[in-house]
Amino acid sequence: MDATDKLPQILEELRDKFSLTYNIDSYGMICSEVENGQHHEILEYLCHHPSHSFEMLTTLFAVHYPDQEGKEFAMVYVVKNLIENLSLTLKVYLPASNPSIKTVSDIYESANWQERQEFDFFGINFIGHPNLMRILNVEDMDYHPMRKEYKLEDPTREDKEDKYFGR
Repeated sequence: MDATDKLPQILEELRDKFSLTYNIDSYGMICSEVENGQHHEILEYLCHHPSHSFEMLTTLFAVHYPDQEGKEFAMVYVVKNLIENLSLTLKVYLPASNPSIKTVSDIYESANWQERQEFDFFGINFIGHPNLMRILNVEDMDYHPMRKEYKLEDPTREDKEDKYFGR
């Protein structure tokens, strides 16, 4: 069985085991939206299952959707099986009222720094993280600069309005 045949089999297995739904975008990327809390169990399964070997967390990032009530933040996880060159993307939505999610640093060591970065920039609370503190901004900063609720530029500048930056 080659890698192109294995991915649909893995997705069907995940659908049966975790009630996972997924879609394939126009670029052939597979993305699945999962419930908060379920992501940890799925990623642990994908990483430690002997025939799946999604042992590399390539990317972990947050997205702010201020207009989506109850789903204002999304945490996106991209995992890779390097042996068979397979990738999967999991997306977890979080409400602005409680942007908290379980850490995956116990599964993927690379998540440690990435989760600290998303905490720093977006204010996502990673429950169980071993050292959740700001990593790039100063500790006494009282806001999270990547949230879209803040202006991108100095309001006194006329040449740099948010409309020029897709807002």
